[in-house]
Amino acid sequence: MAFSGLTDGISRGIEGAGATLSETFFDDTLRLGVTGLSRAGKTVFITALVANLLQRGRMPQLKAQTEGRIEAVYLQPQPDVTLPRFDYEGHLAALTGDTPRWPASTRAISELRLSFRVRPSGLFAGWRSPRTFHLDIVDYPGEWLLDLGLLDQSFDQWSEATFSRLAKRPEAADFVAQARAEDGALRLEEGKLRALSDSFTAYLTAARDLGRVDVTPGRFLLPGDLAGSPVLTFAPLPKPAMTPRNSLWREMERRFEAYKSRVVRPFFRDHFAKIDRQIVLMDVLGAIHQGPRAVEDLRRTMAEVLGNFRPGRNTWLTGLFGGRRVERLLFAATKADHLHHEQHPALTAITAALLAEAKSRADFSGARTEALSLASLRATVEDMVLREGETLPAVRGTLLSTGKPAVMFPGLLPTDPARLLSPRGKGRKAGWMPTTT
Repeated sequence: MAFSGLTDGISRGIEGAGATLSETFFDDTLRLGVTGLSRAGKTVFITALVANLLQRGRMPQLKAQTEGRIEAVYLQPQPDVTLPRFDYEGHLAALTGDTPRWPASTRAISELRLSFRVRPSGLFAGWRSPRTFHLDIVDYPGEWLLDLGLLDQSFDQWSEATFSRLAKRPEAADFVAQARAEDGALRLEEGKLRALSDSFTAYLTAARDLGRVDVTPGRFLLPGDLAGSPVLTFAPLPKPAMTPRNSLWREMERRFEAYKSRVVRPFFRDHFAKIDRQIVLMDVLGAIHQGPRAVEDLRRTMAEVLGNFRPGRNTWLTGLFGGRRVERLLFAATKADHLHHEQHPALTAITAALLAEAKSRADFSGARTEALSLASLRATVEDMVLREGETLPAVRGTLLSTGKPAVMFPGLLPTDPARLLSPRGKGRKAGWMPTTT
C-alpha cells in the first residue's frame, strides 16, 4: 500500500508527542476524517490502514517505528460514546475469511481509536517516560461531505445549478420533464410535492448506481430515521415569476433551508469541525473508464470539496470551526492494483491534475493538499503477457461477475493528463480501456 502522504501526518503527530514540558500531563490526539466518493472502497481502506498500523512491519514511513520507539499500538474505545464503533474486526473477517467478500458500504458515521505507546526522542529522551498518542479515525459517507457545498447556496441557486447538470444526464430525463411541467407558483399540494421528491430521489439512486460522484443531497440516499420526513421531501424547481405564500416553490424552498439547518449544519458542527486531517478517496479509474464527462464531473466535484476547505475563505466555515480549519487534505485514487505498477505514476499524475485548479488556490492560502494513488488491498498479481508479438504489463485476478480467473491488460494511461482533461467533456474518447484475456 502507498501511504507515504498519510503516514507522514501520523508520524508527525507521534513525533510531537511529549515534545514540551507543558504537554507531559496530557495525551496527544489526532482526528483523521476518512470519506470516499462513489465506489472508492473507503471501508476497505480504513480496515487495511488499521491492520497495517497494528502490525507496523509494513509501515516503514513511520519514523518512530523505524527507530524502534513505538512500544505498542492497540485499539481502545472511542471517546464519543454516542457514535457507532467502526466494525474493524467484522470487516477484517469478511476480507480474510475462507470465502472472502467485500464489506458493506458505509451508511452512517462511525469512529475508531488507535493508541500508540511511544518512547520520546531527543537529548533528554532517557529522562522522560513513554507517551500515549491517540489516532481517532472518523468514518462518514462521501455524500455527507458533498452536502457542505449546499450551505453557500440558496434554493434558487441550487435548483438552477442542478437542472444545468441534469440536462446532460439520461437517467434524469423523467424527473426533469416532471419538474419543468410543474408551476411552482400554484398552491401547494402535498401529493405533487411528494411525487416530485420521489422522482428526484429515484434519479439520485440511479446516478449513484452509475458511479456518479455528485449525488446531493446525500441524506436522500442514506435517510436513516429521517426517512419520509419533510426535511427529506423536496426537489429542485424552476423558479416561477411569482412565488406567493403557500405555493409549491415556497414550500420546497422552506424544506431546502430546513435541510441545511437541521441536517447538514449539525453534522459539520458536531463532528466534522473537530477533524484535524482529511482523506478523500476517489475511483479515478472508474471515471476514466466511463469517459470524458465522468472525468469532468469528478474534477468539478473535487474542486468544490477542496474549495470549501480552503483556509482564509470568509464563509460560514470560519464561524462554524471557531477559527480551526482542516488544513491538510489527501485526495487518493484507489484500486491502483487494477494496474501494473508501471502505470501508478500516471494515475497519480492524473489525480494531481484533477486537483490542480483548486489546489493552486488552496496552497496560496496556506493549505497543504496532496494527491496519490494506492491499493487498500491488493486483489491482483502482476504479470507480463505476450500479445501480437508484444510483451505487455498485465494484472491477474478473479472477475467479480463470474468468479473466474482472468489476465487483464488495462491499457496505457496517458503520461500527459491533459489528454484526458482537455478539452473537458467534448466527446473525446477515454484514454484507458481494459482488455481481458
